[in-house]
Amino acid sequence: MLDLMNVDYTTKIPNNVDLASDRQVLKALEGWHPGYIDWWKDMGPDGFQDSLVYLRTAVSVDPKGWAKFDYVKMPEYRWGVLLAPQEADRKVNFGQHMGEPAWQEVPGEYRAMLRRLIVIQGDTEPASVEQQRFLGKTAPSLYDMRNLFQVNVEEGRHLWAMVYLLQKYFGRDGREEADELLRRRSGDADSPRMLGAFNEATPDWLSFFMFTFFTDRDGKMQLESLAQSGFDPLSRTCRFMLTEEAHHMFVGETGVGRTIQRTCEAMIAAGIDDPNDVARVRALGVIDLPTVQKKMNLHYSLSLDLFGSEISTNAANFYNAGLKGRFGETKIDDDHRLTDATYKVAKMVNGEITMVDEPSLTALNMRLRDDYTLDCFKGVERWNKIIEKTGVKFRLELPHTAFHRHIGEFKHTHTTPSGIILDEATWAGQRDNYLPSGADGDFITSLMQPVTEPGAYAGWIAPPKMGIDNKPGEFEYVQIHV
Repeated sequence: MLDLMNVDYTTKIPNNVDLASDRQVLKALEGWHPGYIDWWKDMGPDGFQDSLVYLRTAVSVDPKGWAKFDYVKMPEYRWGVLLAPQEADRKVNFGQHMGEPAWQEVPGEYRAMLRRLIVIQGDTEPASVEQQRFLGKTAPSLYDMRNLFQVNVEEGRHLWAMVYLLQKYFGRDGREEADELLRRRSGDADSPRMLGAFNEATPDWLSFFMFTFFTDRDGKMQLESLAQSGFDPLSRTCRFMLTEEAHHMFVGETGVGRTIQRTCEAMIAAGIDDPNDVARVRALGVIDLPTVQKKMNLHYSLSLDLFGSEISTNAANFYNAGLKGRFGETKIDDDHRLTDATYKVAKMVNGEITMVDEPSLTALNMRLRDDYTLDCFKGVERWNKIIEKTGVKFRLELPHTAFHRHIGEFKHTHTTPSGIILDEATWAGQRDNYLPSGADGDFITSLMQPVTEPGAYAGWIAPPKMGIDNKPGEFEYVQIHV
């Protein structure tokens, strides 16, 4: 009997799902493997495929000691299929099947809906690797470069997780979908990734940190919702993915925090007390706080779009079917069916933004987005504490939910970050006050000079408080010339 807490490395595909006894699925995954490696070499980190990187690899799914660290070349990383341990007698916790045993096989009537959920989640994973493939060349330190590559290989593993579900439970359809996941490309005009934010460029390291804070946090919310699923293999897959996702958000939060820290320190040292004196602050070789705010406005609004329309019959159908729950579903004190419940949703009513009661079932996207906003707010407050401690007078703020939206209730509305509605001409004239301009992007790009000496950091970012795996400051996280 395979110990499902530990990972079997005797097959080409490391796993804790007893692939050795599931020859058909093992063969399908081994057949998919060469295409995946081709994709990785083609679209993974550009210029570093032969570098030795100090990466963590899962050796168990026990949260207390699940990973080991070692040097590895990224194409030789042991991507695998890892599911959290099965809970005995687990039940469906919501929807019309509430109280029934969780499904170990795909319920026939929900096959298409479930496949769509898995494919959309799967498509986001390689997309972010593609978006970030050139960042290694401008890394502000070996520490940051290693963190980028750790995020990249784990997004690759999350793709493997979804492909396993497709290959095992969806037959020929699943195999075709798995192949399509390697065919689409982020930003490609003919074959783009499925969700808008995953076709945006990630041109610089501040963008990467914002992406891993805001967009990976959306990933966390989606994974938390899917971890509630009545389809047990999907639930178990997402529960383990969340263990890895935590590091990705850590990279984002600390990356932005260290950028802010360095800016504030440089301002204090230079005697600059006005954060809006952008030219003087930039002359110090650091990123001014108003530009950090603009980048925040962009990435937060793009990430809100990932939740879809505020009112969604799809979300209601997924919930009713027991396929995708709410964030923290089992901790919510209600009937978990929502047949008569209502939820407040922001809508345009007579030209004004108004809170309106809507049926909770169709407002599930809005509820998940509100949970997301609260989670983001807590992180932004931690950034504000960094600023406060230095004595600089400036506060970062999340923009209004209607700001810069392309999906849902406010896609045809222009507002300021504080939610004041603007006409199109006024918006066009003020846009660069709220979102990064071409000149802002050019300035940030000018700072993106690579630093590859162990223990050294680019001038625009502060060193971390401690190293990965408790390594000392001078540790060579990436051996570039092997």
